[in-house]
Amino acid sequence: MNLIAAVDNNWAIGKNNNLLVRIPMDQKFFRETTTGKVVVMGRKTLESFPGGRPLKMRTNIVLTHNPNYKVDNAIVVHSMDELHEELKKYNSEDIYVIGGEKVYEQLLDECDVAHITKIHFSYDADAYFPNLDERPEWKITADSEEQTYFDLEFHFYKYERVK
Repeated sequence: MNLIAAVDNNWAIGKNNNLLVRIPMDQKFFRETTTGKVVVMGRKTLESFPGGRPLKMRTNIVLTHNPNYKVDNAIVVHSMDELHEELKKYNSEDIYVIGGEKVYEQLLDECDVAHITKIHFSYDADAYFPNLDERPEWKITADSEEQTYFDLEFHFYKYERVK
């Protein structure tokens, strides 16, 4: 399985159920990487999308504890066991965990690749991604040239779990 996220200098990913910043190149990378794939997210992440609607051209799986939660064009699961049963239907390489904080934490140890857009700025935030730089089992295996969007600098990194 894969993880995909945009993080700041402190590995922050969001504030008040919103992204910290929207960078068109990062959004394009996310769209190109996940289109035609399976995306796994928590309910609050889904609700942060425009209109609270699932992402087009992807299989959307939403994890929520609310037994009555329903959403069109998405598969809703209510426990990690139920999620794992659902994920057995797909090729692990085609599954992308897309947030939020709790879902990243719950599935980190089951993932082998993380696509991280690292934004060289520190935002006021209330949600974080696990700091892969502090985890010896994760190593950077690819990185981009420095990218800029107005005055923001960022890099695309690929982390892989060391076997």
